[in-house]
Amino acid sequence: MTPHNPAPPTACAPDAGLALIPRPRSLTATGGEFLLPFQGRVCYQGPMDAQSCQTGALLAEQLTDEIEAACSYSWDHAQGCLWSADLTLGLDPSLSKQAYRLTIGGHPAGEGASSAPISLLGGDLDGLRYAVQTLRQILRQTGALLPCLTIEDSPVFPVRSYSLDVTRGRVPTMNCLKGWVDALALCKYNQLQLYVEHAFAFDGMSESWRGCSPLLPQDIIDLDAYCRLQGIELVPSLSTFGHHYVNLRTRTLRRLGEFPEDADRPFSFIERQEHHTLNVAEPDSFAFSTAIIDAYAQLFTSRQFNIGGDETFDLGRGRSKPLADQVGVDKLYADYLTRLCDHLSSQGREPMFWGDIAVSMPAILPRLPKSCLLLNWLYSPRVDDSKVKLVADMGLPQYVCSAVQAWNGLLPRVSDAWSNISRLSAYGQRYGAVGSMVTDWGDYGHINDPVMSLPGMAYSAQCSWDTQGQDQRSCDRAITSLFFADRSGASMAALEHASTCQAFSWSDLVTYLELDDGKGGINQDVSRVVGLIKGQQAWQGADQTGLAGARRRYLEISADSLTAVPQTNDRLSQAARDLASSLKSPAGQPLQLAIEGQRLFNLLGWQLARREGLLADASGAGESEARALAGGLETWFEAYRSRWRKVSREAELRKVATVVWAFADMLRQG
Repeated sequence: MTPHNPAPPTACAPDAGLALIPRPRSLTATGGEFLLPFQGRVCYQGPMDAQSCQTGALLAEQLTDEIEAACSYSWDHAQGCLWSADLTLGLDPSLSKQAYRLTIGGHPAGEGASSAPISLLGGDLDGLRYAVQTLRQILRQTGALLPCLTIEDSPVFPVRSYSLDVTRGRVPTMNCLKGWVDALALCKYNQLQLYVEHAFAFDGMSESWRGCSPLLPQDIIDLDAYCRLQGIELVPSLSTFGHHYVNLRTRTLRRLGEFPEDADRPFSFIERQEHHTLNVAEPDSFAFSTAIIDAYAQLFTSRQFNIGGDETFDLGRGRSKPLADQVGVDKLYADYLTRLCDHLSSQGREPMFWGDIAVSMPAILPRLPKSCLLLNWLYSPRVDDSKVKLVADMGLPQYVCSAVQAWNGLLPRVSDAWSNISRLSAYGQRYGAVGSMVTDWGDYGHINDPVMSLPGMAYSAQCSWDTQGQDQRSCDRAITSLFFADRSGASMAALEHASTCQAFSWSDLVTYLELDDGKGGINQDVSRVVGLIKGQQAWQGADQTGLAGARRRYLEISADSLTAVPQTNDRLSQAARDLASSLKSPAGQPLQLAIEGQRLFNLLGWQLARREGLLADASGAGESEARALAGGLETWFEAYRSRWRKVSREAELRKVATVVWAFADMLRQG
């Protein structure tokens, strides 16, 4: 079949009207359109060894499934060069690794090219895989009538990784995890890490994982196999130094911590982020770290291993202080991390670690093994290049690690995500980073729904593929087209607008509640965090006023934004209407649920401030309004609970509920 309406080749805009993630750097419209036959065939014509044929068959099936979904056409697939085909898949060694060429409605040149009207060629099987993902994205937008074009493309970073928190409150279902892998594969990621602290069912550690719906060994084995089919390497990521808050609260393991005497303090979302470090002066700590490393590593086919090592705030402050006073905290850290890396290297594995502590104490960097990969996480929307350059100048390999900016809130901070991801990707290319990673955290109970991570996931897919082709609005249009079934792009604009309307966020709810130390006094750890976030000058002296005074001061600091809650909630309502008019896909439900929850959270902060006399109460409404708000929070949470259970295991849902219900009770107390 020949193209319809042939016309001379023309240069075109980078997307040619198509919404693609990532956008190709080279796309040429060759004129006209090509109509897919009702019954056609995809034929894999690459290397015929068993592994290559398996990949070729999978890619062919992806395309026939996509054609059926987009057009309701039934296509066959075959392999080898003796079969007629309407669409061929093959390799062209003239292309670089991970590069591809996609031709629709023409006769492509180059080794491996065929006479089929649609040809997909990769420099290797990965490149071929990415060609297939591009065509799948095109089919979702055009159906059976495809534009005639040629695309040639390849990524800037050879590794494009996604790190997903599955331990701080939300443990996704396997269906959710596999769906996320599908989305990552469609956007050309090639690595996934599941961040784990305690939510994995290690033998002999049931005291740690009980009640949190942990992942099981079989889950990892199944997901590893699923990832491999999708061209994604599942890399183990396990806290082995810091971030052992739950482990170090158990009867069995508390003796390994810096402050075992604090193990029976009431659970705190905020303290979980602060106090969690192993006592490296205790010999059994290293045995514990290596035991969980060895058991976990056996479940993966990857030879890489992320040992964590971040935010070891308590190192040298508790049980290990005498040793730290002798040798220095930097040496304690470097020696323990090096021992963990050497343990993995001796097994032929490739260690990596979160680099925040090492970068904050540059004297550590020369002591680290040069083969150990540093994950340089930098989450500020206004991040500069200084720390990326520092690691590069030390000669250490690094990933630049940005964030989807969705933690601690119902709604993602969309503009912050784009600013952080686009800047850091450019710095990574400038200083020769070997990979790019975007992180997806769930601090304070992981209230953020997986849908809220889609913008950041797509932004990183774009910026880690092409750091120069950075265009947020084009990427937004692709997100809405590919994931929200909205070709207008209006739903992303509405979500970004809603994300700026968090006058009293989930982080505020948790912080306000946890200022109570459980005995009616002030939690000094939480107070210290407030000072860091809100500013020491604004918070100074608040922790000396009693709990009621500290909570009042917390609201005073936010008085300007709380005063504007009626107007802020009007903006949220407008965002909800805009979403309803533009978004008809299932993604609309969790987005609308988050907007409604944020509206109620804003009203909660407003009501608390009014009770303190910080805001003018012009409405005349009083405790009846507070009781109505309590009911609204409880009703909303039942819908939230239902949504949680569709995508996540039960895990720490009860802890999230405890926060919401505490405020409902507080509102009714008058």
